Amino acid sequence: MTLKECKKEEKMDREFQKKFKFEGSISVLTQMMVDPAATEKRGRAKNLPLRRGEILDVIQFTNQEQILCRNSQRRYGYVPRAVMLPL
Repeated sequence: MTLKECKKEEKMDREFQKKFKFEGSISVLTQMMVDPAATEKRGRAKNLPLRRGEILDVIQFTNQEQILCRNSQRRYGYVPRAVMLPL
């Protein structure tokens, strides 16, 4: 990873922590897959866009309805638990 890429990732992580009021270091708890039968949705505000079969990194289990996740493009957002499957 180049220095430029590293600084870009650090900036994205700081923006995530500010936007979601996330305290502490960002660590991946587990990975989960978006249900292949789920409908694809565009992301809005703090929701992550969903693509069928996509593997997401779980950052935090926030409540009974949503999970805070990161996708392969290092975008962060909430995803409904109903569309997530364990790997």
